[in-house]
Amino acid sequence: MDTKRLILFVIFSFSILMLWDSWQPKTNIPATTATTKTIEDASVPQAANNTMASANNQAPALPVESGFQLLNGQSITVETDLFKANISTVGGDLRKLELIKHRAADATNKNFVLMDDSANPVLYVAQTGLIGADLPTHKTIFTSTASTYKMLNGSNQLEVRLTWNGSNGVLVDKVYTFHRGQYAVDVTYQIHNGSSVAITPSVYYQIIHDSLSNQGSMMMPTFTGGAYFTEEDKFKKLSFSDMEKSDLSKSSKNGWVGLVQHYFVSAWIPKAGLAREYYSKKLNDKNFAIGSLSALGNIAPGASLTVPARLYAGSQTQTDLKATAPGLEYTVDYGWLTVIAAPLFWVLSKIHDLVQNWGVAIILLTVLIKAAFYPLSAASYRSMAHMREIAPRLQSLKEKFGDDRQKLQEAMMELYKTEKINPMGGCLPVLVQIPVFISLYWVLLASVELRHAPFMLWIHDLSAIDPFYVLPVLMGATMIIQTRLNPTPPDPIQAKVMMVMPVVFSVFFFFFPAGLVLYWLVNNVLSIAQQWYINRATEQATAAKKQSNKR
Repeated sequence: MDTKRLILFVIFSFSILMLWDSWQPKTNIPATTATTKTIEDASVPQAANNTMASANNQAPALPVESGFQLLNGQSITVETDLFKANISTVGGDLRKLELIKHRAADATNKNFVLMDDSANPVLYVAQTGLIGADLPTHKTIFTSTASTYKMLNGSNQLEVRLTWNGSNGVLVDKVYTFHRGQYAVDVTYQIHNGSSVAITPSVYYQIIHDSLSNQGSMMMPTFTGGAYFTEEDKFKKLSFSDMEKSDLSKSSKNGWVGLVQHYFVSAWIPKAGLAREYYSKKLNDKNFAIGSLSALGNIAPGASLTVPARLYAGSQTQTDLKATAPGLEYTVDYGWLTVIAAPLFWVLSKIHDLVQNWGVAIILLTVLIKAAFYPLSAASYRSMAHMREIAPRLQSLKEKFGDDRQKLQEAMMELYKTEKINPMGGCLPVLVQIPVFISLYWVLLASVELRHAPFMLWIHDLSAIDPFYVLPVLMGATMIIQTRLNPTPPDPIQAKVMMVMPVVFSVFFFFFPAGLVLYWLVNNVLSIAQQWYINRATEQATAAKKQSNKR
């Protein structure tokens, strides 16, 4: 039993470390600087039966890059209730995006900057373009009637229109429509063919990001990389190392493609039902593109075509994600435990709606989970309490039989049989609970709702480290107390390991978010109370049995 408990403890500790590893991440260049390495277009491979083929059965191709470079243009500033944005007249790129409702990670008086084309080492921009004869790509200059746009009080939306007039008579408007209270922005192309011949445009939407930034800390690395969703393949992540090895090429008629990082996501959502090919390509040593490409068919002379799309750029708030596009909520990635983690977050959010404090909600959810597993925990603690009672007798057997392990095992099994103790009785209940506890770990680690959420006293951000390390120290103390309540292993080496492990393991929690440490602390306190109660009841029952036998 003692060996099994030791193994379980090590496995559980290792599981937490593995959870860190699964967050491992896998580009950045000033706007006016060209790269030193010339990269030809790494276009998506074209299949012969490509459903996006245009009238002449030729699949659309991405604009050729003779070397990655962001061109300078006039900057159009946009301010809404959620955004402060900069849109460049070059291609109508979204070059900078501040989220007004979210503070910067290292400062509470500055907005969080999601997209930026100039900060070092970050490069993060959203681009679109049209492909075809003399049509505007993300390198083409647009014009705008104003250089500043601001959403007025009482208005529910703000339109930013950029216009391009081609020498061939084609007129293209690129229209951003921002909505009050929404991180989803409508991005629409209005194409009027004023030429004398039909045109066959293709549209692409892409996000450029460097492979160096937003990687988390050394002790708490996070995933930053590409992602896409289709009804056929569901949610898939694509690391920058994967993009470097091979280009993504995925055809579909639904879904979205984008860039995910801890707490935030940007995603292009093309027009529903429009055949598209999701692609990725390496632009240079540090920068990558991931996007969507679609053929739009023929536009006859004098005809017009409107091509809608949406860009979600904001926090990974479950309600916003679900309201924007199917599958977008999976960017809050709980991994293979989503089936357990998603309901746990739902319960946590409902509790928060009642108490209006995420720290209190964590405490109450932990109490609920502990109550739900009380029968299993009780069975485990009773088994350990019985083992604790016979620990002196087990030590006597060890001293009696010395190195004769076969006779020692036979004597121990006989003792278990006489005392009606199942040495494995405490293991199964623990194993059943582990998936739930790990799921809650993911919920607390991935939920943007806890970012900069205050708890009480000195805890002003449940997603940050406890600034005074009070919670980690208390949690370490509770782990030591739990060890003292457990039966002492008869093997001296095991006993030393069991004493050292809580201290070593608790050190890691010095680098964990305060909300996660709070959960473990509350869980440990409840476990200690339950185990102490059961130990006491078992001791009293054993004493009563001995007294009865004397009579």
